[in-house]
Amino acid sequence: MRVLHVNKFLYRRGGAEGYLLDVATLQRGAGDEVAYFGMAHPDNDAPLPYSRHFPPLVELDPAPSGIGPRATAAARMIWSPASRRGLARVIDDFRPDVVHLHNIYHQLSPSVLAAARAARVPCVMTLHDYKLACPSYQMLDRGAVCDACVTGGPLRAARRRCKDGSLPASGLLAVESWLHRSTQAYGPVQAFVSPSRFLAGVMRRAGVFPDRMHVVPHFVDVAATPVKPAPGGPVVFAGRLSAEKGVDVLVEALALLPPEVSLDVAGDGPARAGLAELARRRAPGRVRFHGRLDKARLHALVRSAAVAAVPSRWNENQPMAVLEAFACGVPVVATDLGGLPELVTPGVDGEVVAADDPAALAAALGGVLADPARAHRMGLAGRARVERDFSPQAHLARLGEVYATAARALREPA
Repeated sequence: MRVLHVNKFLYRRGGAEGYLLDVATLQRGAGDEVAYFGMAHPDNDAPLPYSRHFPPLVELDPAPSGIGPRATAAARMIWSPASRRGLARVIDDFRPDVVHLHNIYHQLSPSVLAAARAARVPCVMTLHDYKLACPSYQMLDRGAVCDACVTGGPLRAARRRCKDGSLPASGLLAVESWLHRSTQAYGPVQAFVSPSRFLAGVMRRAGVFPDRMHVVPHFVDVAATPVKPAPGGPVVFAGRLSAEKGVDVLVEALALLPPEVSLDVAGDGPARAGLAELARRRAPGRVRFHGRLDKARLHALVRSAAVAAVPSRWNENQPMAVLEAFACGVPVVATDLGGLPELVTPGVDGEVVAADDPAALAAALGGVLADPARAHRMGLAGRARVERDFSPQAHLARLGEVYATAARALREPA
């Protein structure tokens, strides 16, 4: 099978990109031919044979300055002719059996779907966030969990100014989502993949093609992941350093724990400088920031820990940070939002706590750290679970079934 993966970024930037690159490697190992299409970016993996067809780089976070650049960026968010032309050329050369889309919003736009539809290629889209139900992606309104747009429609985002409290920014996202819904811009997608039951439920409530939704959990390759050899170690966090990830809550929780407890933080993002300052004030000398790590170094860091923390204050979908911690034989303390409770079984392979509660997080982490042997057993229970329920072979089989469903839907439209 020839699979064309489409994502705006083509380097290991976050969970979506990590999944894309890992599943492509898995598919190649199974004998499939794989190619990529995305936005031109200096950090993209190399070589990328079709990079000459990629639309040019545009930075949207922060938004470009000046009326002209802002207008150009806004127009590209809604419809990108360069993305459509580029993907059409790649499809014409690569001749994929399926186009597998990931995060295409804004920098690529659903214009790429028009190219696939014109070429009569089946499309499958993995949902890594809530964008099709929530204009600002995260179901957050200035930091608080919100589902107003799920049932009330995307224009609620403008009324609530949920994007940074800004009417222009919120209005642009609301209009973008409203236009894409009104024009059925995502109609060419024959099958949507949701990694968690929670996200699939949100999409059904929002009326996002519920008859095309398939729950296919992510996977982790335990065969290539050594297990933690012995009990003990610090707390570890792995992920993007941004407000919704709740790393500030984790630092505050660390300050409530005994001074010998330390924290390793892997990842980068816009909140890094503020988190470093918070750590200096609240837990001096106890937090180590490692920046973005490749997979081998990240797994080594996780294996050195006694427990992994996922202190998110938003509705996580199915974060790879949990599955990869389990694969390393490390238990997880996570918050009770989104798909996280689907992954962590309290008292068995970790603990689940309320979000935005440093005291509750500290108590759960302290309970795990207090008994290293028990923590090690919990980590091994997590490892056994991913071996059973999240194997690469099972994922590839489920994904193949979805590809086949998409191909049938294209041949035999309702």
